[in-house]
Amino acid sequence: MKKFSYKVITLSLSLLFMLGACKDLDDLNVNPNSPSPETTDLNLLLPTVITSLGGQVVDLGFGNLSGVMQHMQQTGWQGGFNAYDWASPGQSWKDYYGILRNADELHKKAVKDGYKYHEGVALIMKAYTFGLIADLWGDAPYTEALRAEEGSKYFKPVFDKQQDIYHGILAELETANTLLAQEGGRPINATQDVLFAGNVAKWRKFANSLALRYYMRLQAKEQAYAKEGIVKIASDPAKYPLITSAADDANVSYPGTANAAWPTNMVFSTAPDGEYMRRKPASTLVEALKSLKDPRIAVWFDKVPQPLVLVPGTNVSRASADGKTWEISADIAKNYETTYNTPLNYSTDYIGIPPAIGGAMFYNLQMEGGVSGQGRYNAHISQINSMYKNATGDLLEMRLISAAEVNFILAEAASYTWITGAETYYAKGIQESFNAWGVGAGFAAYIAGAPYNGLQSIMQQKWIASWSAAAESWFDWRRTGLPALKAGPSAARSVLPLRFYYSLDDDLNTNTDNATAAIANLVRTPHASSDPTNNSAWSKTWLLEGTGKPY
Repeated sequence: MKKFSYKVITLSLSLLFMLGACKDLDDLNVNPNSPSPETTDLNLLLPTVITSLGGQVVDLGFGNLSGVMQHMQQTGWQGGFNAYDWASPGQSWKDYYGILRNADELHKKAVKDGYKYHEGVALIMKAYTFGLIADLWGDAPYTEALRAEEGSKYFKPVFDKQQDIYHGILAELETANTLLAQEGGRPINATQDVLFAGNVAKWRKFANSLALRYYMRLQAKEQAYAKEGIVKIASDPAKYPLITSAADDANVSYPGTANAAWPTNMVFSTAPDGEYMRRKPASTLVEALKSLKDPRIAVWFDKVPQPLVLVPGTNVSRASADGKTWEISADIAKNYETTYNTPLNYSTDYIGIPPAIGGAMFYNLQMEGGVSGQGRYNAHISQINSMYKNATGDLLEMRLISAAEVNFILAEAASYTWITGAETYYAKGIQESFNAWGVGAGFAAYIAGAPYNGLQSIMQQKWIASWSAAAESWFDWRRTGLPALKAGPSAARSVLPLRFYYSLDDDLNTNTDNATAAIANLVRTPHASSDPTNNSAWSKTWLLEGTGKPY
């Protein structure tokens, strides 16, 4: 992990804003006040790729997918966050292909000039981004993407099969590992490498850890292929080193400037109904952490400022004499519970909002003693930790992949008897998550109350450890059904979604024939019934078709 400078992020953003939707980077007009990617030193392209990809990972994992996976809920503008109301016009992948255009330019420069290490890094970044696109949407442009400069034939690229994209990126990661293992390559500039400060060995671990992720992604669909790949990596640590210690986690910090700050900060956005105030802990995660006496709860959430207390009388709703609690009478409580069909929570430590409930903005009598409205402060439930108001901080990071995840993948593989050591890897996954969040001293006491108990325990702990990077837990849930999350009463459908919609603003309107063919490959579930075509968040991609997962 490395904190990048203001100058680097300014360059990153200026290059990113140059990206267009339909043509290759070479075809775009270049801002005369910004460096051209074609003429920019490849070390200067590197932070652009890393930070723009990291930003997407945070937007997913601390955004709507944290609502799907019930890490958080929103109390304002919550339809997409709490209820998966994603349909029209769908979710755009323009930013992802923008990242890929810069990564591809980095790759071309590295190949042309013989920079083997940079070539390996570019392949990792391309594999990560194409992998996310396949994870989120399914079939997508891959082999014909990024080739507009070769002629109009590629202006409307074919959508590759999701399976082919996964196999393709695994081949690219194998190549990256080989390139990064070579001796004598030209060094990566430590200042511009905002992820690993030019440490080639860490980049190599990243490549193999990402490959491990994608082999496990195929576990339910192509078990023999997944097993072979994981056994290959796990059985030869010299050839395939992995991220197994939190010290090597692929994290990037924010410098805390106006254009490069943690997304919920209240330094540059002070609105009382802004991103920080509207995001609250979800009860699903809060209750899991409380039941396990998990010390990470105090890192991620603040305690309830003013718990509710029942007192005698009628029509009582007031602060206690010392202001530490909010006193209500039984008739006030009954009226709320009848109106919102949701019980009040009188806990005095941590309280989260139940998933997809009606009236989330008013949960637990928010309007009593506070200013009601969307996204407003609620003294009677927990807030996400106050550190998330800051623009920068040691724990405010773009988390691309972690030692905790890698160890949980190995634990899962061992639970299938593909390798050995399930209990050891399970405990190591928890320990490295604790280390990553600064509570390592509490591990010994914790593990005694959270013993290994097969796949369910692995997936629960992996879900917990994915806090602020919830996309990966969504991808895990889809193929395993674990943890057993239930949609809330106001959700768009009675079950959690499976994919993103292809966007009307992207290929549906501009690359119609190829997009239509990809939609035809999707398999509708009964929960997709209200969507007019297979392009539904409740349709299955190839990865889930025929697996019986998650429903």
